[in-house]
Amino acid sequence: MQNVLECHRITKHFPGIKALDEVDFKIRAGEVHALIGENGAGKSTLVKIITGIHQPDAGVILQNGVSVEFRNPTASQLAGIAAIHQEATMFPELSVTENIYMGHHLTRRRSSLLDWKGMKLKTRSLLETLELEINPDMKLKDLSVAQRHMVEIVKALSLDARIVIMDEPTSALSLREVEDLYKIIRHLRSEGQAIVFISHKFEDIYEIADYFTVLRDGRYIGEGIVAETEVDEIVRMMVGRSLDQMFPKTKVKLGDTILKVERLSKTGIFKDISFDLHRGEILGFFGLVGAGRSEVMRAVFGIDRATSGTISIEGAEVHITSPPAAMNRGIAYVPEDRQLQGTILDMSIRDNITLPIVEKLASCSFLNLRKEGEITREFGERMEIKTSGWDQAVNSLSGGNQQKVVLAKWLATRPEILIMDEPTKGIDVATKARVHEFISQLAAEGLAIILISSEIPEILGMADRIVVMHEGKITARLDRDQADSETLVKAAMGNPLPQEAV
Repeated sequence: MQNVLECHRITKHFPGIKALDEVDFKIRAGEVHALIGENGAGKSTLVKIITGIHQPDAGVILQNGVSVEFRNPTASQLAGIAAIHQEATMFPELSVTENIYMGHHLTRRRSSLLDWKGMKLKTRSLLETLELEINPDMKLKDLSVAQRHMVEIVKALSLDARIVIMDEPTSALSLREVEDLYKIIRHLRSEGQAIVFISHKFEDIYEIADYFTVLRDGRYIGEGIVAETEVDEIVRMMVGRSLDQMFPKTKVKLGDTILKVERLSKTGIFKDISFDLHRGEILGFFGLVGAGRSEVMRAVFGIDRATSGTISIEGAEVHITSPPAAMNRGIAYVPEDRQLQGTILDMSIRDNITLPIVEKLASCSFLNLRKEGEITREFGERMEIKTSGWDQAVNSLSGGNQQKVVLAKWLATRPEILIMDEPTKGIDVATKARVHEFISQLAAEGLAIILISSEIPEILGMADRIVVMHEGKITARLDRDQADSETLVKAAMGNPLPQEAV
């Protein structure tokens, strides 16, 4: 296959940091090429150079064998390169057609008037090519997350893009939506497009990618054929550690039951949910998107009200009607969406970490700044947050460090029960390993942990027991030594295990 784009010895400096150090990268037509590396490895900087957002300090880019310079995003776009970012960059109040042709409207012949009919027809044709049942007149805000991703792909096709870059495209999709995306990627590959696929999920990489390149600390580490390379080898290339170090589960003797949930129900959302949690235990909750796992934990934490059922802590029934009430009972909740629910991005690390306990740090309406600093330093250092200072804004941190701020914030409440909803979603392999190690340490210290995860290796690697849910009901309860990937998937898809396992 022909190389449609080659990057040779690309170097890029920012103040105080060398983001890329003589990086090589090549993309072939009709191939899905996985660009792999932890946060800070240089993936985003390389993509921004290819798409004209940044210019390299040194090195050369060849397109179809000819040296090129992308001085701005328009130049890259005109060269047939399109990027689909993890966070949608489109306009929710505009229609599908308007979003697809934003910035490159079609006009009528010999006129400057917009050709809305032509744009709508072309949009419909592109949607049909990808077998997408989306109305061109629908507003983007009325589409699902998956459909919005598809619209961005259609926009890339409307630009006649021959190179399509996809950044974490499956991070917010259900299994069924992921399969639909795979189908579209395979179609693009068969049509000769070159796909750059960025993902932290190995299941994505091994399912859809043909080739891979690994970056680490801004340097090119290696490349190879995906089907001929073991996962453990790629992990070692990424972080210098083996796969069996990714889930450093410490074996802990479980203590007394601290939390007991009995027949908890919320009309139309979940029904008859019962489980118990022991001190020192990591209780895994697994299921597909929409299974109801998060909704159950929101009720336990007092964000939502259950319609029936009971919650007991240390043998005494409690009525938790709000998050402050849950916190007073020793419960902390790390939400799935760290940016919208877990942190206040414009505030400092210090303010975020101490926010849940700010009342305890105040006396006569005055904040004890010394105590605030001590707590920030204690939990910030414990979580190994990489920062220039505790007054640094959270929105300037990497995704992995933002997640560490969320964990530090809730640990500062000194809980006895910690509920963690997708705690490693969207963060790199090295940070995942650190978070897993920290979770294991907390359990060893006697903290009771509920771990909600959609990642099978994480659940199998970290949980002492596993509860599986499907459409608001429990379909399996498994001890660690009973669980395997096939059993979890079957139960998550609505095939309950024999009654003695439920």
